[in-house]
Amino acid sequence: MAPALKVYGWAVSPFVARALLCLEEAGVDYELVPMKREAGDHLLPDFLARNPFGQVPVLEDGDLTIFESRAIARHVLRKYKPELLAGDGSPEAAAMVDVWLEVEAHQHHPVAGAISIQCLLVPFLGGTRDQAVVDENVVKLRKVLEVYEARLSASKYLAGESVSLADLSHFPLMHYFMQTEYAAMVEERPHVKAWWEELKARPAARKVTEFMSPDFGLGKKADQ
Repeated sequence: MAPALKVYGWAVSPFVARALLCLEEAGVDYELVPMKREAGDHLLPDFLARNPFGQVPVLEDGDLTIFESRAIARHVLRKYKPELLAGDGSPEAAAMVDVWLEVEAHQHHPVAGAISIQCLLVPFLGGTRDQAVVDENVVKLRKVLEVYEARLSASKYLAGESVSLADLSHFPLMHYFMQTEYAAMVEERPHVKAWWEELKARPAARKVTEFMSPDFGLGKKADQ
């Protein structure tokens, strides 16, 4: 019997990987429907019927079709592993998960993403990175990570003493960021480093990492 849940996209995308990570954490059977970005699969009519914005991932859960990786993550955990959204179950714990999810989306992801794109993806595609963009975002990320270091010196995880989506949501992009020469920004902050080491050691994270191929899902080799 085929899994009831289907994810459309290429797992190398940190957005798709976020959805897969939550499914793995929840222990839910799912099917990753293979797609190729270079072939324009995300622009075909049948995919646009699922997401009119032509972006991955898309999740089908029975009769429900949703897109946007953070919405998918919340749905999966709300339905299949709610403790990763609510901490100890109190409104206060859930509020802290929400706070740090917003921090990830608006403070961490934009700057770590800009650095990762310029340092990894642009050269892979044969371009020259814009060092001014990198430098600007390195300054911003240092400030963000100082906040993280302070927070993680007071609690084991971002939202409290138990792991939550607030932590897990960082994993896919950080997997790439830690391949740049700026990984020392994490390693030199002991509490952030310990947090990251624990995140990447989780079985679900290790499983998703297997899907994140070095060709960035573009179907080419770096030397082509």
